[in-house]
Amino acid sequence: MREWWIHVGLICIPLVAVYLHIPPPQLSPALQKWHSAGEEFHFRGRKIFYRDSYGALGSSDVVILLHGFPTSSHDWSKIWDPLTQRFHRVIALDFLGFGFSDKPRPHRYSIFEQASVVEALVAHLGLSSQRVNVVSHDYGDTVALELLYRSDQNRTGHLTFNSLCLSNGGIVHFIFFAHVFLFCSLKLLKDSSFLAPLLTRLTNYWFCFLTDRLGEVFGPYTQPTDAEFWDMWTSLRYNDGNLVLDSILQYINQRFKHRDRWVGALTSTFVPLHMIYGPLDPVNPHPQFIRLYQQLVQRSTITVLDEHISHYPQLEDPTGFLNAYFNFIHSF
Repeated sequence: MREWWIHVGLICIPLVAVYLHIPPPQLSPALQKWHSAGEEFHFRGRKIFYRDSYGALGSSDVVILLHGFPTSSHDWSKIWDPLTQRFHRVIALDFLGFGFSDKPRPHRYSIFEQASVVEALVAHLGLSSQRVNVVSHDYGDTVALELLYRSDQNRTGHLTFNSLCLSNGGIVHFIFFAHVFLFCSLKLLKDSSFLAPLLTRLTNYWFCFLTDRLGEVFGPYTQPTDAEFWDMWTSLRYNDGNLVLDSILQYINQRFKHRDRWVGALTSTFVPLHMIYGPLDPVNPHPQFIRLYQQLVQRSTITVLDEHISHYPQLEDPTGFLNAYFNFIHSF
C-alpha cells in the first residue's frame, strides 16, 4: 500500500510542477531595446504598449502597423527604420493580450475591442483628424477590417484611412489548416473550456514544440534564428501571455460569425487597398487564397512575393515587402 502512494506521489509531483507558474524568460538585448523605445497608454484601465517614431522631414504621412497572432509589434522591427525614412510618423502597438501590453484574465478578448484600442491610441496621439496609412498582418488584418468598417460607416472616433495594406491573413472566411498538428493544438485551446487552463500552463514547456510548429509557417530558406524564435517566445510569455491564448483564439470564431461585416467592408470600400502575399503560406495557401481574394476584392492591387516566402513576409523578405509597399504608396 505504501509503495502505491509513493508511485502516485511521483506522478503527481511533475503534474503539479507543470501547472504552477514558471517565471518568464529574460528579455534579450533586442527586445529590451524595443521595449525601452516604446511608451504606454491606458485603455479602460489596461496598459497598452506602443512605439511612435518620428521620421521623414517634410512629410505629414503617418503609418500604423498592426501585428499578427501570437506575436507582437516586434514583428515590424526589420522594416521599422526604412519606414521612418519615408513617413513622418511610424506607429505600432501590442494588442491587448500580446507582447508588452497587459494580458488580463479572465477576459473576453475580441476583434472589436482591439479595434477600439487602436482608435484610442490614435486619439491619444492627437491623430484623430489625420489621414493614416494602415499596414496589417494576420490577426491584424481582421482588426484592420473592423476599423475600415467603422470608418466607412462614419462611426464616432473612427480612423480616417488614407490607404490599407494587408498581408497573409485569413480574412475571407477560409483558413486552410494545412499543418494539422499545429492547428489541432490551437483548436484544443480555442474550443476546450476544460483542457484550456491546463494546456495554457503546459505552454511553459512548449518552447521547443512551438518553435518547431511556428517554423512551419516560415519558408525553408527564411527560418528565424534561434534568437529570433526566443524573442517570439519571450514576447508571448511576458505578463503570462501563454495563459490567455485560449481566450484570444476566439477571434477565429469571430471571423466566421462576422464574415459579412468584414468582407463587406473590404469589398465595398473606396480606400486604396493592397495585399502583400507570401505564397508558401500553409495557413492561406497559394493559389487558392489569392484567387479567392482577387475574385472578392477586385479593386485591390496585389504583390505576390518570391515563391519561398511564407506567412511572415515582413520578417522573411523585408526588402521585398518594403518595395511592394512603397510601390503601392506611390501609386495613388
